[in-house]
Amino acid sequence: MVSKSELTRARLQDGAMASFAEHGFHGTSTRHIAAAAGMSPAAVYVHYASKEALLYEITKAGHEQILGIVQTADDSAPDATTRLRNIVREFVIYHAQHHASSRVVNYEMTKLEPEHLAEIVAIRVRIDRTFTRVIEDGVESGEFTVSDVAMTTTAISSLGIDVSRWFRDGRTWSPESVGDYYAELTSAMVGAR
Repeated sequence: MVSKSELTRARLQDGAMASFAEHGFHGTSTRHIAAAAGMSPAAVYVHYASKEALLYEITKAGHEQILGIVQTADDSAPDATTRLRNIVREFVIYHAQHHASSRVVNYEMTKLEPEHLAEIVAIRVRIDRTFTRVIEDGVESGEFTVSDVAMTTTAISSLGIDVSRWFRDGRTWSPESVGDYYAELTSAMVGAR
């Protein structure tokens, strides 16, 4: 059973996410967060030491979710070509479906305190390692032709993250169609057979 405190924290996180997405971290006040959560401003400080603590919790949860998606997709097939397609497809679909929260998670993280930022960067390194490993596997098996694995990893992850900047609900493209297109684009990028 979920406690009242957990429900309140979840409401505050939702309110903070909406506020950060609309106003940015520095443009968001605790009044914005409280109003978006339907609570008094005092409620924020009862449950969180600061708005940075809220951003940290949101950012950590988002990155852990993305890591789980990427790792699951990596385990989906034995060959590198299919694995990379699946990883990119699911990564892009997530960033399209959660475009507002993905913008906050990926672009506001630089506002975190150093120790919190270091923790998030460590999760991002694990995400990037998954991309790198599958690209290296594809090069080793002869499935891919890539001259710079690190640069290719950066390009692919950047393309996927950037979907959250431009994707909006109600467009003619669905998250799935964007995911399929980016998976195809990535296959061409690595010279997959």
